[in-house]
Amino acid sequence: MQQRILQPGEIEALDKTSFPRILLPQVASLFADRAARLRQLSDGNPIADYLQFAAKIVDAQHVAAAQVTLQPLDTSSMERAQQHSMPLLPAADHIDPAWHAVLDAMLDTLAGNEGLPEPLQPLITSLRALSPQERDEIALRLLQKEVAARHIGMAPFIMAALQVTYAQRAAALSVRDVPYTEPATICPVCASEPVASVLRIGGQSSGHRYLHCGTCCTEWHMVRVKCSHCESTEGIHYQTVEGSKDVITAETCDQCGTYRKVINQEKDPLAEPLADDLASLTMDLLMSESTRFQRSSANPLLFVAVAEEQAADAEAGLVDPAAQ
Repeated sequence: MQQRILQPGEIEALDKTSFPRILLPQVASLFADRAARLRQLSDGNPIADYLQFAAKIVDAQHVAAAQVTLQPLDTSSMERAQQHSMPLLPAADHIDPAWHAVLDAMLDTLAGNEGLPEPLQPLITSLRALSPQERDEIALRLLQKEVAARHIGMAPFIMAALQVTYAQRAAALSVRDVPYTEPATICPVCASEPVASVLRIGGQSSGHRYLHCGTCCTEWHMVRVKCSHCESTEGIHYQTVEGSKDVITAETCDQCGTYRKVINQEKDPLAEPLADDLASLTMDLLMSESTRFQRSSANPLLFVAVAEEQAADAEAGLVDPAAQ
């Protein structure tokens, strides 16, 4: 039996209530499950030490998430977003001051006996020494996809604290609150980019592809075989690493020259978008060395300074290039 491929216009005309359009984060289990997955993926992984480090950060996120108290939402801005089909709470415009308490709670956890190893404790000291204004300045730069070389070590901690805050905010929403937005390649809640896409299993979402926000952890539906960066349906190809069992594929787009990973729970039910994306750094290295495709968005727990910014910081006397 042949199956007809639906065209974009026909896809949009489908009954949108037959499967979830939006999957809001389940914060009670999100970070605990992610930490467990990171530890599982660290076994035999070339970046095992970094995955164990990331798992400790995610453990601290789980502890802090149970303690955070957010400020009331600005309903007027939400109403405007809904009226104009805009993302509900763009991250850079809605930084809740509660994120400072989240970061402090995370640092308390990471400074404990089960926290970071002794060589990494200076990072905690440096973060504690930052003023609230300095923290906010770094946070805003990270949300705007900028990071100075001198802040590389701090960036995962700050982004992790912001992530807890935004995930809690998203979890408190109703799916009905979230508007249909354009472009469909950014999060309809916080306007951030997806870290990866995931083929879900279980319930009504089974078999559908969702984009996973790297900031607020909301997921939103996008049809398969469509670029999650430019929305092209032409020139889409898939590449895998030999021996990966097809749990992770790189979806490449000839139109925009980018790729984003697809995490397939149908191949591994325990697969988790952010954790599996981080653990498959080997695929990113292979893609950068052997293809023309550029990664379309970063993982929020891994930051790399561009050479130009390192040089600028070095010229300003802020960083030693030899140490990079």
